[in-house]
Amino acid sequence: MAIPLAVAFDCDGVLAKNGSSWQSIHQNFGTENKAMYAKFIAREIDEEEFSADDVSKWIAKKGRIHKDDIARCYSGVKLMDGARDVVKRLQDNGVLVAIVSSGVDIFVGMVASMLKVDDWIANGFDWDDEGWMIGPLRPRVLSFEKGLAVEKFRRINDLNSEEITSVGDSGSDLSMRIHGSSFIGFNPSNSWSREAFEDAGVPVVNSFDLREIWPILMDGEQF
Repeated sequence: MAIPLAVAFDCDGVLAKNGSSWQSIHQNFGTENKAMYAKFIAREIDEEEFSADDVSKWIAKKGRIHKDDIARCYSGVKLMDGARDVVKRLQDNGVLVAIVSSGVDIFVGMVASMLKVDDWIANGFDWDDEGWMIGPLRPRVLSFEKGLAVEKFRRINDLNSEEITSVGDSGSDLSMRIHGSSFIGFNPSNSWSREAFEDAGVPVVNSFDLREIWPILMDGEQF
């Protein structure tokens, strides 16, 4: 694997210790989306249907939802061990760092700010002027087509695809691997993701410490 000039990270479960920023809202509000998640993974519904169903469940349970209610769902969430160190060292070496996430922008923005990344993109909600939720925004990042965002990042920064490495924990994150670029699977989040990484033949790091990706990123160099 060539030493990259840019690294695109997934957020949930990679840069942050949470599982899913959408699921964090379900847990906080006392709702669940297991049946719809299974349909989404099976590609029986699309991102818009999935997020609209989530919002309808939350509103049915909570009534009106304010932006502050969503922000409170992420209190206490911590960065992945080593995330701050890896991002800083990458940037010290002149490597651009981006977050490409289909998670919730309020949460991803918090992580992006904490880590001072160069660029980030995520999904989110439509709010009225007083901060009350209207509904989901049209997705900016499609879980199974994240390469569209990586490609845009490549063009903006005038990079060759071979100069980009992406890091994700889900089988859907493999879509970040645009033609010619590299991918590292980090601590696969479930069995289908592990199988997807194995089928794709990508390197996989089974650890809760992001520094463990460094020797793969940097051609054998130890962190």
